[in-house]
Amino acid sequence: MSSTTTPSASSLVSTSATEVPSGPLSGPSNTTWRRQRLLHIGSRSSIAGDRDSETTPLVPSRQESRLYYGAFSPPGTQRGTKRPSFRARHGLPALPTLHLSRRPSSNPASPNALSASFDRTSFFRIGTQRPISAYDAAYITAPSKADDALAHADAKTNGIRVWYSSFSSIDWLHDAIKDSARASRIRQRKSVRGRVRIALDRSMGWVIVTIVGFLTAVAAFLIVRSEQWLFDIKEGFCGEGWYKAKRFCCPSVSDDDVLAALLRGAEPGEACEAWRSWGETITKHGTPASSQLVVEYASYAFFALLLSLVSALLTIYLTASTSFVTRKDSGVLAPDFASDDETAKVSTPPTDNPTKRKVLYYAAGSGIPEIKTILSGFVIHGYLGGRTLFTKSVGLALSVASGLSLGKEGPFVHIASCIGNIVSRYFAKYENNEGKRREILSAASAAGVAVAFGAPIGGVLFSLEEVSYFFPPKVMWRSFFCAMIAAVTLRFLDPFGTGKLVLFQVTYDKDWHAYELVPFLLLGVFGGIYGAYFSKLNYRWSRDVRNTTWLKTHPISEVLLVTLVTTVLCFVNPYTRMGGTELVYNLFAECRTGNTHSGLCVLDPGSQTWPVIRAIFLALVVKAALTVVTFGIKVPAGIFIPTLGVGACAGRIAGILVQYAQWRWPSASMFATCGGDLSCVTPGLYAMVGAAAALSGVTRTTISLAVIMFELTDTLTYAVPVMLSVLVAKTVADALEPKGIYDLVIELAQLPYLDSKHQYLWGGLQVSDATDRDVDVIRVDRLNTVKTVRDQLAGLVAAGYADTGFPILRTEEGGSRMVGYIGANELEHALSIVAEEADSTVHFHEQGRYSLGEISSSSISSAVEEGPFGGIDPFNFSVYMDRAPLTVHINSPLEVVQQFFVKLGARYVVVTDSEGYYEGVIDKNGWLAFLGELETKTF
Repeated sequence: MSSTTTPSASSLVSTSATEVPSGPLSGPSNTTWRRQRLLHIGSRSSIAGDRDSETTPLVPSRQESRLYYGAFSPPGTQRGTKRPSFRARHGLPALPTLHLSRRPSSNPASPNALSASFDRTSFFRIGTQRPISAYDAAYITAPSKADDALAHADAKTNGIRVWYSSFSSIDWLHDAIKDSARASRIRQRKSVRGRVRIALDRSMGWVIVTIVGFLTAVAAFLIVRSEQWLFDIKEGFCGEGWYKAKRFCCPSVSDDDVLAALLRGAEPGEACEAWRSWGETITKHGTPASSQLVVEYASYAFFALLLSLVSALLTIYLTASTSFVTRKDSGVLAPDFASDDETAKVSTPPTDNPTKRKVLYYAAGSGIPEIKTILSGFVIHGYLGGRTLFTKSVGLALSVASGLSLGKEGPFVHIASCIGNIVSRYFAKYENNEGKRREILSAASAAGVAVAFGAPIGGVLFSLEEVSYFFPPKVMWRSFFCAMIAAVTLRFLDPFGTGKLVLFQVTYDKDWHAYELVPFLLLGVFGGIYGAYFSKLNYRWSRDVRNTTWLKTHPISEVLLVTLVTTVLCFVNPYTRMGGTELVYNLFAECRTGNTHSGLCVLDPGSQTWPVIRAIFLALVVKAALTVVTFGIKVPAGIFIPTLGVGACAGRIAGILVQYAQWRWPSASMFATCGGDLSCVTPGLYAMVGAAAALSGVTRTTISLAVIMFELTDTLTYAVPVMLSVLVAKTVADALEPKGIYDLVIELAQLPYLDSKHQYLWGGLQVSDATDRDVDVIRVDRLNTVKTVRDQLAGLVAAGYADTGFPILRTEEGGSRMVGYIGANELEHALSIVAEEADSTVHFHEQGRYSLGEISSSSISSAVEEGPFGGIDPFNFSVYMDRAPLTVHINSPLEVVQQFFVKLGARYVVVTDSEGYYEGVIDKNGWLAFLGELETKTF
């Protein structure tokens, strides 16, 4: 259905059967269809009544639009002027809303069409095609035993849920109850077939993480091999095979040979006869070396700009958040979702003018901040989908190969999470439960770190410490298994041709000495200072320059400009010109006879120390400055490798200085343990310690980072130096800037993340200060029709509260008594089913079982493959109602509310007074706004 053509009512009814929901248990319908259907409620011509007319509009004419928006009642006819909202009255920042694309969804729609005549007995028939996010039939079919029915009683009380919209929070409690009911139902079966099914159910998680680990390793192998060839193509090509990277074209040529050729002004190709540089290929024989250098620089800049341009184009045009609109998205009554042909926008429901959410590019950046947000219980449709996976993988190889100051290790976490999400879709146990799905995503994150650093144990700890929000013991075991599968698979694939999982995996032969603790501690201080000020500078650059100047509307120009500056600054210095991974490896490496690691090994301290230090320091300054402006541009980019490079440069300088001091004063008491051995100082060890300190200062990781370093060196000999520097770096960085780079990115991107580790000072604040008493409510003792409830829903969505819902109250003499709670998504789905009968009364029963019989707690986005449910009343909305919402006493401490959201994963908490009467609601988004205001006042 085109977004530029206004369809008639008859065309809507005659639409394919795949666009109409078939009942409470049907899959989500097309978002455009659902919006038009809801807007049509109460209009002069009903859809069913004017089926034969080809000219009946779904939206009013321009003349009618002067009176009211769409089919909404004229302002003031339903209710009085809306009071200022809770956020407006308390001065809290307005929460951003989800911006939906003005085009119909391309996803397949629900399979069942609306019947020609409205028949309540046949209206809700379950289709034969499995719709999107269909839940297990076990949740819907009636239990066969009384024990099963009792086991499902708590699930029924919790109510039916529909799909989750983007940037909405999941209901952890609901998903936990649902999985408990599912497991109870399966384990009631004592037959052989039942026991086999139980075994398969228990092994399903292990099967998934095995597949995820294997596919993650394969993806990492392809990205690494592609990046190597693309990086080398900037300088030339292999004469023995254009598809070979320099590493495989010249396996016997060391980096020292190439560096020596560059330093003496010779052609790089002279170090390897099979390698053909562009200067040698394009110019004629006998051309001066200076002319060849100009050609090589021009070709280097051309390919760098080309690679970064393609990466930026893929990222911007394939993964913009506005292009990801699925049938699961709700909030279709918001003005943002109006199609271009809907010109009736004069009188919209009153709002607080909530800030529109900025457009996100899902493949840009490292992805770790967004993964943290998703694992904390928020939904971002499309962020872990196949399109993002493809763009992230291809764009990552291109952006890293362009020579920009970024890495590919961080984005591996995002890529692995995409693979985990896609694989879990084929298993109903995880596809049908967002809480269970996040267990797979946690394991996938561990696999991503495992293939990035060759550290499966460090990957598990990184997932636990930095990424995951809910990490029970079984998830830890599966994460470890997934990381192991990924590491073993990558070891057999051998992406570097060295038998190592990562290029900068090193070993040291010498132990450290007690006097070295002082420089190790100083490196920790440097890492903390660098991490804090890098985070500050990058945040302010993104906020004050990237988002407020012409760069905001020209992201491709920004990418090209940064690439050009990087090319100019990095081409002349061999240490900045080489890839980030190669630089880190050479800085980490221990000096041995016959290999100076690109001139970084000082063989003659008297003459080589200061020139080498100057070259490394120049590389440090250039890398640090470029990383500040590079991290955040619209290409896939990680922060690990640039940060490790900066820290390793600082550590290598410190190690060379200590080595020089030992050479200069060999008889000093502090060097007595060396026994006159001039090689007892290992500068590569200092580089590793400095790299760990810098990364800890930037990301604020501690335990997992230390373990990753242990796995990179294959020993625990250097545990004390690494632990000391990491702890000092984190302490210093926290003192200078409380938030790490990932938390600052979350804040800058306006992601709804509730930090479970942060401690808040409540002062004299009480629950009443965070309670929203202005939430619109539904009262069971009043007449509620389809049209009036639709108008209430429209006002809620237009005000930016699409992720909340309505308390359902009963008026008593002492106040309002809580009956239940219904979410906006559930209400939207229910109204779209009964849109034809605008004046019909809808019901919210206070007591008794659902009229749906034995339907248990499950998502409304689900369907089963068999059996119609006869006798279902579509106007009984009680099936969607949570009859036992979490409640908190108004005199309770605010820390109780915080623990409700953090430990229990609640979406909303109802506030009651001392006699149990309703006072208001605290929803998760409102709580986040309250905490943001509290933090602002605290600091």
